[in-house]
Amino acid sequence: MFNQDIGYLLKRGVAEIIVEDEMLGLLRSGKKLRLKEGFDPSFPDIHLGHMVALRKLHQFQELGHQIVLIVADWTAQIGDPSGMSATRPMLSIEQVKANAETYMQQFFKVVDKEKTEIRWQSEWFDKFTLTDIIQLTSKFTVAQFLARDDFSARYKAERPIALTELLYPLLQAYDSVAIQADVEFGGTDQKFNFLVGRELQSMVGQPPQQCFMVPLLVGTDGSQKMSKSLGNCIGVTDPPEEIYGKVMSIPDSLIMDYFELLTDVPDQELEEFRQGLKDATINPMALKKRLAREIITQLYDQKAATEAEEHFTRVFQKRELPEKIRQVKITEELKQRIKARSFKEEGLAASIREVGEPETEELIVSVPLLLCEIGLAKSRSDAKRLIAQESVRIDGKTIYETKGNIKIGSIIKVGPRRWVQMVG
Repeated sequence: MFNQDIGYLLKRGVAEIIVEDEMLGLLRSGKKLRLKEGFDPSFPDIHLGHMVALRKLHQFQELGHQIVLIVADWTAQIGDPSGMSATRPMLSIEQVKANAETYMQQFFKVVDKEKTEIRWQSEWFDKFTLTDIIQLTSKFTVAQFLARDDFSARYKAERPIALTELLYPLLQAYDSVAIQADVEFGGTDQKFNFLVGRELQSMVGQPPQQCFMVPLLVGTDGSQKMSKSLGNCIGVTDPPEEIYGKVMSIPDSLIMDYFELLTDVPDQELEEFRQGLKDATINPMALKKRLAREIITQLYDQKAATEAEEHFTRVFQKRELPEKIRQVKITEELKQRIKARSFKEEGLAASIREVGEPETEELIVSVPLLLCEIGLAKSRSDAKRLIAQESVRIDGKTIYETKGNIKIGSIIKVGPRRWVQMVG
């Protein structure tokens, strides 16, 4: 049975292990392994792409191994002073702590909190002196770091590389030394950093960590890595109905990858799914429904999965209204905000015209500005894009112009899953 567990651990949802034979030996030794997972609290949210590695960590945790979660609070406060990297903004300690708190709440939806050791980088880096930094940098050469794919490409293209950026792999590597990591987990894009950690541990006399890499999950667009900035992600704290709808929207080509990386459905059953898709004996929609239920049950529970499926059937297949629609009041304050925004952004003195008596009045309104004010669009340009994509409906009618009519009771729908009802 134990050998079967090891086989599952090292093969299912795994891209590469360095070094697999050593990893196998560690597992068979009976040693309680220290499993390193680090995170950058520059942004707080976790999506299903992160969940691939977290699920693998949980599987090791169930076998009695120790997860060590490292909060990269020290490097997050440094950020990228050059401003070249949007993914490494400089943060205050308050921002770091707030992001870390949110991250950990989501992290522990997948991993057992009681069996996790939490460490903050500042525990060791706050004690670092300039001498410590120089000694650390002396262990590697610039040529070694320029071998990393992204550095190499930027160097050849004569694009700038800040000295700060060269420090990050070293600092991440030292984290492994500080906690004496046996294994470091992450996506394949972390391979270089993992190897630096492995080499640094050897230099200081520690056993080199194993590098455990999982595939990068493709986002809902079917083409690029899942990312919040690309808008192709499914968040682990998204409402169950939203998770269900997003899973149903993925391309058929991703179904089996999602099953393999995000569920515990047995390999034998997955092979039946794969064959069924190949010979067209299984409807892809049926598999997506199963996939959505599996994911939601992990993140919430079986009841939430059932209710999300009922919601999808009612709203998207039977075209009925959802049971709960967010309500927004038509108030004088709302009207004035739209008018003020219209004057500021469009140079118009008014963008609302009121027709009829107060109880039955109809407003002729700037739809982009209305969508911004009621939280259905991020900006006027975003709202116009949604209108151009025919994604905005008012009382069942698709909106093609920037002006639209709303009244008390009007239902506004944006995209497949966002609804608002205007009330008096």
